[in-house]
Amino acid sequence: MVYGLTIGQAAVFADITVKTVRHYHRLGLVDEPERDGSGYRRYGSSHMVRLVQVRTLAGAGVPLAEIGDLLDADPERFAGALVDVERRLTERIEELIARRAVLHRLAAGDRLLLPERACTALDRFAELGFSADYVAMQQEALILARALVPEVFDSFLVQIERQLGDPEYVELMKCSLDAESWDPDDPRLAQLASALSAKLLADRELLAMPAEFRARPDAATRYGVINHHRDDQAPAAARLTELLEANLRAAGVDIPHQ
Repeated sequence: MVYGLTIGQAAVFADITVKTVRHYHRLGLVDEPERDGSGYRRYGSSHMVRLVQVRTLAGAGVPLAEIGDLLDADPERFAGALVDVERRLTERIEELIARRAVLHRLAAGDRLLLPERACTALDRFAELGFSADYVAMQQEALILARALVPEVFDSFLVQIERQLGDPEYVELMKCSLDAESWDPDDPRLAQLASALSAKLLADRELLAMPAEFRARPDAATRYGVINHHRDDQAPAAARLTELLEANLRAAGVDIPHQ
């Protein structure tokens, strides 16, 4: 009677594939049985125990390169190694959970890329009668600010909150929207820029750029990406931003030059 299992049977009993069994052999994790008189390799109980041990540790997340030494270790070293494996698995789990959370936020919409306070400000824009397109533009600007200039984000958000609480500034923002249809050389843009800069200078402390941001070699580029967001879509708006920045610089505000 022939005793032992063929490689196919061993793979089925260990709940792995024949390819995996052969891979374990190549790595030296499981000894390859000698051939019997018929030329077949027969897997005995010791081979099966080892296959199950390797499969179990691999399934638990232990790297294959570490399994051989782990199985050949004494009980104390084995226990210590498992603690280390558990720690690494925990770190990996936390990383995957964080990635899943990011995916959930993206699936739920870009607004979940922003803190609740910023979303409240966006809702306030809508309540004050600003168009959905304008709210989307402000949302994009906030997302860019949080990603590119995190040092400035809080003061940027405070500035928006104060502006939304000032009826005169709200009217100036709405006028700025109307101005997008003006000719870039319209003299009214200079007047509007002057009124806007006067309002901004009333909260001058919020215009100061933190030292850590000014120290960035690419500070001007980062600032420009945000403050000139969508300028290419409205030449008059770009001109208004240019005039506003010039007024603020003339008043001593350190605004990065691109």
